[in-house]
Amino acid sequence: MTNPEQLIAIAQETVDILKQGFYQNQKGEVVSIKDDLLAAKTGSIHYFSDRFDEVFRERDRIAKIPIKTSFEVTNETTLHAASRLVNQAGIKKVLCLNFASGKNPGGGFLRGTQAQEESLARATGLYTCIAQMTDMYDANRNLGSALYTDDMIYSPQVPVIRDDSDNFLDKPFLVSILTAPAVKVGEVREKGNQEEIDRIESTMFARTEKLLSIAAIGGYKVLVLGAWGCGVFKNNPENVARYFYHHLVENPQLNCFFEKVAIAVLDNSRDGATINIFRSIFSGIQ
Repeated sequence: MTNPEQLIAIAQETVDILKQGFYQNQKGEVVSIKDDLLAAKTGSIHYFSDRFDEVFRERDRIAKIPIKTSFEVTNETTLHAASRLVNQAGIKKVLCLNFASGKNPGGGFLRGTQAQEESLARATGLYTCIAQMTDMYDANRNLGSALYTDDMIYSPQVPVIRDDSDNFLDKPFLVSILTAPAVKVGEVREKGNQEEIDRIESTMFARTEKLLSIAAIGGYKVLVLGAWGCGVFKNNPENVARYFYHHLVENPQLNCFFEKVAIAVLDNSRDGATINIFRSIFSGIQ
């Protein structure tokens, strides 16, 4: 198990690599990511909360007849699922959901904390893409509510340079990342007023549609989702699974876009409670 001090060192090493544009792999070869990283950074889009009417119009314009989506619920990390789809299945255009901090790009990865966003930030060029979008983080800091805004950041074809063990890859691969903060339910219940508490579920339901709509207009057919906000943010896994199920299967404006959805739920618990909830809800259509 990597300790916080080691994670801090790895994170800083990644930041340095992103600045210099290359790294040395396990074979001692110098691997350049400069061009791919620049393309991902310049191609990143901050979707402001008030922009989703435009997103929905574009989505509805290109919506077609419903298609049968292939679902898989797997006990693995987002990074492992992405690598499997890109490197083994040969799918070159995959979009992963980043379970993001609302206030800090990369969450606490520079402080040695460990969760889904932190692992992505250590292993990829994500930090360069999202740290430039200061408006999103400022808006959430100034909001005064852990409901957070619906602001999201889309980053196309971000280079992945490490595996789940933080070892350098011989050759990087590319995966797109959508950075979207979930509602921080624990904090809303502890510090929010009743009106905010009452809005938790409706906010998450609507935000789920928004993030999937960004994927749709981006032309993505393959997604990596997961137990979004179900860790320290304390969202109910059954609710989150049902939000995804509704919009992916039952929403006629969205059930016509995605061919394959991998729901990567890293669940090391003895009873597998979280992953079993997702398996139960999606079992009938896998």
